[in-house]
Amino acid sequence: MDTCVAAIKSRRIESIDLLRGIIMIIMSLDHVRDYFHAYSYVYDPTDLQHTTGPIFLTRWITHYCAPTFMLLAGISACMYGAKNGKKALSYFLFTRGLWLVFVELFFVTLAWTFNPHYPVFILQVIWAFGIAMILLSLLVQLPRKVLLPLGVLLIAAHNMLDNVHVPGDSIPAFIWSALHDPNFAGFQFGPFHPIIGYPVLPWLGIITFGYCVGSLYTPAVTPEKRKQWLRNLGLGSILLFIVLRWMNIYGDRSPWSVQDNWLLTLFSFVNTTKYPPSLLFILMTTGPSLLFLAYAERPLNKLTAALTVFGRVPMFFYLLHIPLIHGLGVLAAALSGHGAASMVDLTTWVTANDQLKGYGFSLPVVYGVWVLVIALLYPLSLWFSKYKQANQAHKKWLSYF
Repeated sequence: MDTCVAAIKSRRIESIDLLRGIIMIIMSLDHVRDYFHAYSYVYDPTDLQHTTGPIFLTRWITHYCAPTFMLLAGISACMYGAKNGKKALSYFLFTRGLWLVFVELFFVTLAWTFNPHYPVFILQVIWAFGIAMILLSLLVQLPRKVLLPLGVLLIAAHNMLDNVHVPGDSIPAFIWSALHDPNFAGFQFGPFHPIIGYPVLPWLGIITFGYCVGSLYTPAVTPEKRKQWLRNLGLGSILLFIVLRWMNIYGDRSPWSVQDNWLLTLFSFVNTTKYPPSLLFILMTTGPSLLFLAYAERPLNKLTAALTVFGRVPMFFYLLHIPLIHGLGVLAAALSGHGAASMVDLTTWVTANDQLKGYGFSLPVVYGVWVLVIALLYPLSLWFSKYKQANQAHKKWLSYF
């Protein structure tokens, strides 16, 4: 029997919910920054020629969100399969993947732009999750001894494809972009203008690797042994990141370099490529996440119990936080003299909108709005978490949230 099929069937792993909840909160900071930070409308926050320590770190810490969430999605898939069997798991992954692609196209894009005419379809993290889940629905039929090397190969080797490009608006160009080569200018297919920010190949590697890590959550693996494995994987990832990054030979298309001071040099060292996530980006982000899982498996206190609320209903939180932040952005634009219309009917990413040049606020204001967003969404997330827990057994649709 596959080790994953023997996984724990009754006990919810609170450390996974805790990490997922923390990630959701950090993610919302990045999106508040997009709609409120004046600097974001002028420079990239990781541009070492202009950034400051607080601005760089505000952006950099959010790099942990997507890889960690994809890793946890793989672990959770393994645990779902343990409870329901591989056939049910394949069906769930396939249908949830389709659902996520639909949501990205028609709800999330609308939430980002507030433009019901859909002049652009922004294919980002939810789309990548959806496609990765659809592909994983097929891959889970393979034995773990095949899946684990496949996941590692996708993570470690995809940077060999960095110099492969397919120009133009052709279908082959779109397919290659969807696989590995992001296109923020987008493609034009008649009235449709898709933008691809999250190519699938490396994300598929992460979710596949996460699925294999899920086998550590089995009755055959003691908590002590699981902690040891997670700790070793986490430390090994961090060490490998440091060694490969120091060598500047492979693993990221943007090499680091010595800067004018030690802080900027450190920033250059950790400023790895997210689009698509390079090998070094993945090692840098998943290593600490694995360490967190190793040491967070303990009883919850009041703070961690509150944080797990967001981790139990991540999709619900995600679908609420974007229109809430955008709505607050509309209000902020109106009150600051730029007009609410400049935040509505967007035809591109908000920070690329020429009407918003000169708009925005300082970093403390960004953090204040972030706290407000979390405070507003906590009671709603708590209510839905309780509703989901009470009704999921007979309302299967809740598992898609």
